[in-house]
Amino acid sequence: MTKNIVAIVAILLFTTLAWMILGGTLMSRSYTADSGLGDKVAGIWGGPQEQVPPTAISTKWVPRVVENTVNGKTEKTTVHDAVTKVLPLEQSRIKVGLDLEQRKKGLLWFATYRVDWSGQYLFRNDSDAQDVTLKLQFPAPQAIYDDLLFVVDGQPVPVVTKDGAVSATVRRAPGSVIRLAVGYRSQGLSTWHYSLGENVTQVRDFLLEMNTDFRKVDFPQGSMSPTEKKETKDGWLLTWKYRNLVTGSKIGMVMPEKLQPGPLAGRISFFAPVSLVFFFFLIFVISTLKKIRLHPMHYFFLATSFFAFHLLLAYLVDHISIHLAFVICSIVSIFLVVSYLRIVVGPRFAFGEAALAQLVYLVGFSYAFFFQGFTGLAITIGAILSLFLVMQLTARVDWGGTSAATA
Repeated sequence: MTKNIVAIVAILLFTTLAWMILGGTLMSRSYTADSGLGDKVAGIWGGPQEQVPPTAISTKWVPRVVENTVNGKTEKTTVHDAVTKVLPLEQSRIKVGLDLEQRKKGLLWFATYRVDWSGQYLFRNDSDAQDVTLKLQFPAPQAIYDDLLFVVDGQPVPVVTKDGAVSATVRRAPGSVIRLAVGYRSQGLSTWHYSLGENVTQVRDFLLEMNTDFRKVDFPQGSMSPTEKKETKDGWLLTWKYRNLVTGSKIGMVMPEKLQPGPLAGRISFFAPVSLVFFFFLIFVISTLKKIRLHPMHYFFLATSFFAFHLLLAYLVDHISIHLAFVICSIVSIFLVVSYLRIVVGPRFAFGEAALAQLVYLVGFSYAFFFQGFTGLAITIGAILSLFLVMQLTARVDWGGTSAATA
């Protein structure tokens, strides 16, 4: 008995080493690829975007006399200095539509999206100048902007595109109101932000409405939660509404991510030894109680059947859905164990206790990793139930003898 237990422990240690190597390989493949793939996706599709409000700056040319002394003679020339002033933004009406379009590269999914953005802004020329330059800075330098809208007081105006921004200069009388309508359609990656300004900024009469076509919403760290939230057919209508706000925070959205096939398969592989320990323990207890003789070589082949699940999963997720790959690998591994034990012990034990134990400890414990945040709880509950079952089965065992005591 002691020799068999030592041999089983050795099999566990050997298989654990193989799982650690497999898990490390998966993680290396995933994150090494991520360092290059992320830049490639951003270069093709577009990176994270952060939109800032447009600005309105008035310019007044003020004459100034400059005296220059040349050869003992004083000459006076007149130069004009530009005096600029940032005009106050009195009202903002913004609409954002975010459509999620996740893309897969290698072992990783990337949360790409399309954005339809528009804004109605009201500035007041509180200066004594008439020339006003309106400027909209684009959120990302490497991106495309389609259906560009730039309308001042209901009229399209000639614009200049330079240094990642579009601008136009108009003449408006001092004290007048300037209404600017801007918008575009673009695409980005992972996050979208709307910045209210640098550092702590005062915002007046502000309204931003965001429509999403996804229900799993998450807000970036340091951003403001919506003041209103309404569920729609496909996602959410989120509203940020303020009358007179002073803040240094932003408004933002983190795109929901799919389960990453590579890292998920890696975590499952790292945890696999725990599943095999529970499986071996239960099989050992049941076979002892039923006086079924299993040689350590039998345990070795059972361990390789478990390892086949993770090895096949590691390379199948490259080509098909992680869920479909999980189902296929589960069927293959259970088939290996059941077909083997059917010959070694018999169909009743193979299709009964062994299949059920593998379904719980291999399939169930591994599938718990699909539920982020609940993996540890699910496995803990499974472990406690297993402990309860083994305690009930062995409660009448005479550990000093060789057989179970009778009732």
